[in-house]
Amino acid sequence: MTKHEYIHEGIFEFEGGGSIEGLKVVYHCSEKPWQKGDERKVIWICHALTANSDAQDWWPELVGPGRLFDTDKHFVICANMLGSAYGSSGPASVNPKTGKPFFFDFPKVTVRDIVRANDLVRRHLGIEKIDLMVGGSIGGFQSIEWTVMEPEIFDRAVFIACGARVTPWLTAWEESQRLALEADPTFRECASLKGGEAGLRCARSIALISYRSYEGYNATQFETDEDCLFADRAGSYQRYQGKKLSDRFDAYSYDYLSDSVNSNNVGRGRGGVEAALSGVKADCTVIGIDSDRLFPVEEQKFLASAVPGARYFEITSKFGHDGFLLENDQLTEIIAPLLA
Repeated sequence: MTKHEYIHEGIFEFEGGGSIEGLKVVYHCSEKPWQKGDERKVIWICHALTANSDAQDWWPELVGPGRLFDTDKHFVICANMLGSAYGSSGPASVNPKTGKPFFFDFPKVTVRDIVRANDLVRRHLGIEKIDLMVGGSIGGFQSIEWTVMEPEIFDRAVFIACGARVTPWLTAWEESQRLALEADPTFRECASLKGGEAGLRCARSIALISYRSYEGYNATQFETDEDCLFADRAGSYQRYQGKKLSDRFDAYSYDYLSDSVNSNNVGRGRGGVEAALSGVKADCTVIGIDSDRLFPVEEQKFLASAVPGARYFEITSKFGHDGFLLENDQLTEIIAPLLA
């Protein structure tokens, strides 16, 4: 997939207040450009919290030449979320007024803001119809919101391990991660994008526990030495994953994206969730994961019951919420017929 940048001419107004000029959205797409009259199917992938727009990088078993989402056969596209650390406008972007990162001067970002930015890219490319949209986790938030916001442009949509409205359970997890950022005294100093790095590592550790499961940790992080004095393999894994994220992401982008999760509510201003979902016109497939503790399957079952004609599937995984990134064969079996 090739990388591109879209710069919006004019002012972009944020749902929660505030605006910026020159909004930038980074996106990756199939190497062959999209042209009017193109007969390829358009597949739009919405990425999760700390992923990027290069879906072939973080979903390699499903995206790429000859894969389920074939970048040679179809026009596959993924846009980087607003607020992300991967190039789209956000707190890590340079504020033209100061020559320094925006930090907390950047407007708060909602899921609807992210979707509206994605739609600007769609319009810029001249795409009038999206044959299949796929999103998991917060990418699922975007996918649901977009099918409600622009019901006419989608033929099919797949929502994986997500919900139509943020739950108190999810809000509690996100707040715990932001508390970890705040506990790092360098976070509010805003001296550089390395601020809050220790807090970010802790936040990632908290998040991982919500993404995985009892069975998954026990299967992969069990001590090999039965006589070890202090178990630390899982602890070492947490530290490693925390550093791995802090090496590629910044605490400010993480804070903004985590906060955007709390804005997820397709029913806001639309008469409630069920009323909003009743207007979806896309042929929708909803996929739950049996071991997902962050988004239990009752959320996906409700979603499938509220969207007209939607179908529900459940995949089996011992890796909890992260199963949507790992159970590639099961996902392929469900999604492949939609592309036939």
